[in-house]
Amino acid sequence: MAGKIRVLFVCVENSCRSQMAEALARLIASDRIEPYSAGSRPSGKVNETAIAVMAELGYDLRSHRSKSLEEIPDVAYDWAITMGCGDACPIVRACQHADWNIPDPKGQPLEEFRRVRDMIAQRIRELVRSIV
Repeated sequence: MAGKIRVLFVCVENSCRSQMAEALARLIASDRIEPYSAGSRPSGKVNETAIAVMAELGYDLRSHRSKSLEEIPDVAYDWAITMGCGDACPIVRACQHADWNIPDPKGQPLEEFRRVRDMIAQRIRELVRSIV
């Protein structure tokens, strides 16, 4: 593989799932993945519980911000991965597309955020294995 692959993680608010996915990609595969995240209708802030569960892994999401698809770099993405937001997440320009159908933990207890975080981490590991 020549260089890192660009992966864009998309959800509606860019406050929970896609933010955790971007962070987890940095933790798990920063040598192989250049991650980005955005939302179709960004909330303007990162969810506090998402910040807490990522802090458990030593990643500080407080420096992240919720952003729209218009705010991300206009580059050719290798992968565009939606988190399961259906029609609310538009198709973006990328070589490959996938919908991981990850449940939205917003408003759920801490344990659900952990479950979603771990589910995303597993999917990222699978993605890394597939691009070797």
